[in-house]
Amino acid sequence: MHKLLATLPALFGLTLLPTLCLAAETADTGDTAWMLISTALVLIMLPGLALFYAGMVRSKNVLSTTMHTFAAMAIIGVQWVVVGYTLAFGGAGPFIGSLENLFLNGIGPDSLSGTIPTYVFVMFQGMFAIITPALISGAIAERMKFSTYCVFILLWSVLVYDPLAHWVWGEGGWLLEMGALDFAGGTVVHLSSGISALVLCLFLGKRKGFPHERMAPHNLPMTLLGAGLLWFGWFGFNAGSALSAGGGAALAFTTTQTAAAAAALSWMLLEWLLAGKPSALGVASGIVAGLVTITPAAGFVTPGWAIVMGLLGGAVCYGGVMLKHKLGYDDSLDVLGIHGIGGAFGALATGVFATVGATSVLTGDFHQLWVQFVGIAAAAAYAVGITTVLLLILKATMGLRVEHEDEIIGLDQTAHSETGYNL
Repeated sequence: MHKLLATLPALFGLTLLPTLCLAAETADTGDTAWMLISTALVLIMLPGLALFYAGMVRSKNVLSTTMHTFAAMAIIGVQWVVVGYTLAFGGAGPFIGSLENLFLNGIGPDSLSGTIPTYVFVMFQGMFAIITPALISGAIAERMKFSTYCVFILLWSVLVYDPLAHWVWGEGGWLLEMGALDFAGGTVVHLSSGISALVLCLFLGKRKGFPHERMAPHNLPMTLLGAGLLWFGWFGFNAGSALSAGGGAALAFTTTQTAAAAAALSWMLLEWLLAGKPSALGVASGIVAGLVTITPAAGFVTPGWAIVMGLLGGAVCYGGVMLKHKLGYDDSLDVLGIHGIGGAFGALATGVFATVGATSVLTGDFHQLWVQFVGIAAAAAYAVGITTVLLLILKATMGLRVEHEDEIIGLDQTAHSETGYNL
């Protein structure tokens, strides 16, 4: 009997050992469930963006504007699986990934990225890759050739987005190694799209009649609905970037909500003070400005500093939008003012206010602010350079802008043979 009892621990250990090994080699179900939900939340941001943009254009261009986002869902949805993921996350290197995961080769149902299946990580990051070029489309609404736009976003994603994603998030990326902080894409997503949008709208020129002809939004309730969907989906965008269902996700969720509310408040008050009345479009713009501003810092700052960042971000982006009226460029739907300037400000402010899992000016680390500045400058310069070269080539080969008559009639009919409203 004593011999039997003596052998029980050994037998139990032998029985338990494969179970422990199995647990170490399988995904965490809680983390996986949260990341699946987060991926779906980011996806819903895309129809949210389509509605946000479409409500701000004239009724004759509502479908063509929506198509810009849905085309990105189709084109980049395939590009990411074929080559985008491997360039961004396949292999180590300072500037670009390898081709080892071309067509997701080498990845299977049992492959893990941290505590989640690699397929989930691929799809989550893929949603970021899709929405980034879609953001650019707001600057070229109502006047760019659809065929050229489709080719542009494909090439831009390969040559601009994928390398930048590797610099900041990929193994061995030079900005990651330098210590740049970008929790969910302030530099990779918003700054890169915003600055590229400026280059694109400068190449295209102004819409016919801008700024003298009235070009008021045709459906502001649509824009407000889009802003609401963006806010809802942004919880997946930011809190999902924790890549687990834990305290980091909870913090990012809280700071995202807080900064968005604070920026909406500051934009509304500024507009009330300077323009005499608060507008629905202003509140919607303020919401997005706050979401953009907090994105690089979501998991690194406390809720109190998120309020500060939101209040400042709303004011900064309000000023950024006003720039187009002073300088005369036609950024149709304020991509530079909100995403470019908001992304840059948020990245820089991260170097000032980060106190959770990172250091900043608040903790006496002024070097982090310098690193953030280097990241902003490098990403902006790279995006501007590659975008300029792409547009020079496309202008010489395909042409960038629709015909004058097509622009007057509206792109819904001339580009897609449809109308948004049959009343």
